[in-house]
Amino acid sequence: MIGIFDSGVGGLSVFREILKLLPEERYIYWSDNAHCPYGEKTREYIIDRAREITSFMIGQGAEIIVVACNTATAAAISTLREEFDIPFIGMEPAVKPAAQATRSGVVGVLATAGTLKATKYIDTRAKWAQDVRIEEHIGQGFVELVESGKVTGEEAEAVVERSIRPLIEAGADTIVLGCTHYPFLSETIRKIAGDSVTLIDPAPAVARHLEEVMKEKGLIHKNGFSMSLHSSGSISTLEKLYKTL
Repeated sequence: MIGIFDSGVGGLSVFREILKLLPEERYIYWSDNAHCPYGEKTREYIIDRAREITSFMIGQGAEIIVVACNTATAAAISTLREEFDIPFIGMEPAVKPAAQATRSGVVGVLATAGTLKATKYIDTRAKWAQDVRIEEHIGQGFVELVESGKVTGEEAEAVVERSIRPLIEAGADTIVLGCTHYPFLSETIRKIAGDSVTLIDPAPAVARHLEEVMKEKGLIHKNGFSMSLHSSGSISTLEKLYKTL
């Protein structure tokens, strides 16, 4: 069984890509929306939540867990790997493909405050963005939009524009979606940014890495698809969004 967790429904954007590669596996998904968003929480708080969720998933039969949250990956995945004897797959800051894709030499990075100050992101930026200019912006209100199911329309456009417009005005032609909630706002982001701007979603690469690790560890079972949805708060948005995948 594959466990997937996020601060809320955003990790479903990662599950969507995983399912394309591993359609016959069993899954368990945890939306920690009672504690969402993680972006402003302390590292210790996120680690405690990640521990509790991991223990629950292992108890349900998870053999490998995808930390489908950039902020939780940055804060907690090292601790999880030390404390639990199963593989963990985390989110990677997609700076390298963005730096390779940009034509203007300016890359926009949309992420939470927790991701932008994380060592992993800072190290990745230093390694792969030496020849480009990085413009960073917190997707203020993005997570809340997705959690409430408001991914299109006037309210979504007004919220998204406040974070997207500074990146476009700075010359960014490539934007990294540095939070798993953000791909669900892709339609609105494209409407504001324009078709000439490339959006980089790390989820497909994460799905490929998961498949590789599962093959290496002998965890591919193909016992028939099943999904078990769980939430620390209301499950209605999770169920509704899951049905659209």
